Amino acid sequence: MDHRFKRWRTFAGALLLLTLLVVVAGSAQSDPFPQSTLHPKGDFAQMVDKLFRTTLFWATLVFVLVEGALVFVIFKFRGKPDDPEPKQVHGNTMVEVIWTAIPALVLAMIAVPTVRTIFRTYEIPKGDGVLQVEVIGHQWWWEFRYPELGLTTSNELHVPVGRTVALKMVTQDVLHSFWIPQLAAKRDIFSNRSTTLWFKAEQAGDYPGQCAEFCGLEHGRMAFQVIAEGPPEFDAYVARMQATGVHAAPVAPGDSAAAGAAPVAAAAPAGASDTTAGAQLFMMKGCVGCHSLDATKPMGIGPNLAGIGRRRYIAAGWMESTDANLTHWIQHPQLMKPGVIMPELGVTEAEAQALVAYLRQH
Repeated sequence: MDHRFKRWRTFAGALLLLTLLVVVAGSAQSDPFPQSTLHPKGDFAQMVDKLFRTTLFWATLVFVLVEGALVFVIFKFRGKPDDPEPKQVHGNTMVEVIWTAIPALVLAMIAVPTVRTIFRTYEIPKGDGVLQVEVIGHQWWWEFRYPELGLTTSNELHVPVGRTVALKMVTQDVLHSFWIPQLAAKRDIFSNRSTTLWFKAEQAGDYPGQCAEFCGLEHGRMAFQVIAEGPPEFDAYVARMQATGVHAAPVAPGDSAAAGAAPVAAAAPAGASDTTAGAQLFMMKGCVGCHSLDATKPMGIGPNLAGIGRRRYIAAGWMESTDANLTHWIQHPQLMKPGVIMPELGVTEAEAQALVAYLRQH
């Protein structure tokens, strides 16, 4: 009797501990993992989360009932040394109907909302209020184009809160997968074939995204940020990016005397005075061959750098945009992100600082 009591006490203690852990986990208000689907901030993600919770409810109910019945039978009908041979039976129509009907009902309760959610999330939103964005995946960075606004940017997708955003996605090279955990699901994107995705951010904030399909050496560093902001802030961002076309062209090397600038070799400590030298270096080092500082012109084989001075991250969303990081990145891109198409250009510390000072103006 004491032995059975100890077993029950151990079982009850373990069940209580498990219950407490579930309650504590469920009551957590903040998520330490930003790339989490458990705190949806968009209508698309909320639909997926609702489907997940519906499936979890039915799975939990089945688990509790089945395991509860199993534990009950184990203890209620456990064998004893003097038990007679159990009565042998062959089939029971009623029992078979019940254990077929109940799983069918549970599956229907899961399948109906699943199919409904799949069809809803694959709809392509249309209308004047929908913001159209073209997404192009590269190894290993993201390009975002706003065809209606005439803008191109990279690795930061700005969207207005409360407005549906329709994404038309394609890849420039290998297979990628576009994923914004808190706003939408993930979608594989292919070359020569467009994939669609949509979402509407319900709250302002910064939402990290990630390539979710292995695409090469630096796949893990192919991240991006979705910046959801109020309509006035978004309009200000659009106006700021459209204005980059006015002053995007750097000073040509031969115009240094006309501009009143010192020769590039004389550029030493970085600072505001280095912006002209940085503009010359942007031309002389060949940066202009791969990058554009004009958001209205999607040119170059590298990321568009318009607005880079205000960006939170560099190198496709995984490195904080500090002067030290940007300087180191300009000098040693292959060391910081092996395999990236940006070559080592032999940029000195002083030249890199001058380039950073120049880029901070854009």
